[in-house]
Amino acid sequence: MRVTPSQVWRWGAQAISLAACVLVWHVLSTQQAHLGLVTFANVPRPTEVWDAAWELVGSPKLSQHLSSSLLRVASGFVSASVLGVGLGLLIGRSRWARLALLPPLEVARPIPAVAWIPLAILMIPSSEGSMVFITFVGALFPILLNTIHGVNGVDPRLVASARSLGTSRWRLFGQVILPSAAPSIVTGLSIGMGTCWFCLVTAEMISGQYGIGYYTWESYTVQAYANIIVGMLVIGLLGMGSSALIHWGGQRLMPWHRTQGGQA
Repeated sequence: MRVTPSQVWRWGAQAISLAACVLVWHVLSTQQAHLGLVTFANVPRPTEVWDAAWELVGSPKLSQHLSSSLLRVASGFVSASVLGVGLGLLIGRSRWARLALLPPLEVARPIPAVAWIPLAILMIPSSEGSMVFITFVGALFPILLNTIHGVNGVDPRLVASARSLGTSRWRLFGQVILPSAAPSIVTGLSIGMGTCWFCLVTAEMISGQYGIGYYTWESYTVQAYANIIVGMLVIGLLGMGSSALIHWGGQRLMPWHRTQGGQA
C-alpha cells in the first residue's frame, strides 16, 4: 500500500496531539497542580501508569480480563444489532409500527445504563446474563435510531421510480431501501459498539471476578490509582479499535457510498 504525503502529515499530527496530551498530563501530575475545582494531587504520573500497564501485561489475569470483557461486549452488541436494525427497519417503513413501538422505546432511551442494574439483577438470575444485558441496552438505542434515520432519509424519488418500474416490495427493500439506509446503519453500529464499552464498567460492577471494567472498578476500591488509568486506556483503545473496524468493514461493503463520498 502506497503511503501518501497527506497520510504522513495526518499521522504525524495525530502523534503530536497524543504526545502533547501526555506531556500536559505529566506536568500537571508531577507538579500536583490545583486548578480550582480540579486537582491533580492524586493523579498518577504517566511513568507510573506505564509500569502498571507492564505489570498487567505480565499477569496471567490479563487474558481472563480481556476474554471476559470481549465476550460480554460481543454478545450484547450482536443482540443489540439484530434487534436494533430489525426494529429500525420496521419502524422506518411502517406507520403502524412507529405508532405502536416508538413511544415505549423513546421512554426507555434516556434511562442510563446504571439505572438498569437493579432490574437486570431481578429479571436475569445469571450475573453473566445481567452484564450482557447492560451492554445490550447501551448499544441498542444508537443502532435503532440511526437505522430509523437512515430509512427515513431514503430519497422518495428512488422509491417512486422503482415502484413505477414494477419492482416488488422485497426487491424494493433489498435494492433501494437497505442500500440507501446502509451508511446510517453502519454509523449506528459504530456508535453502538463504542457505547457497549462505555457501559462495560457499569455492567461489570455486578461481577466479582474478571473483566476490564471490573479491573478498573476494583483498582479504585483498593486505591491502585495507576491501575485505574490502565483500565480506562484499555477500554478506550478496545472501543476505538472495534468501532473503527466496524466503520472499515462497512465502507468495504458499501462501494457506492465510497464513490459518492470520496474518501468516506
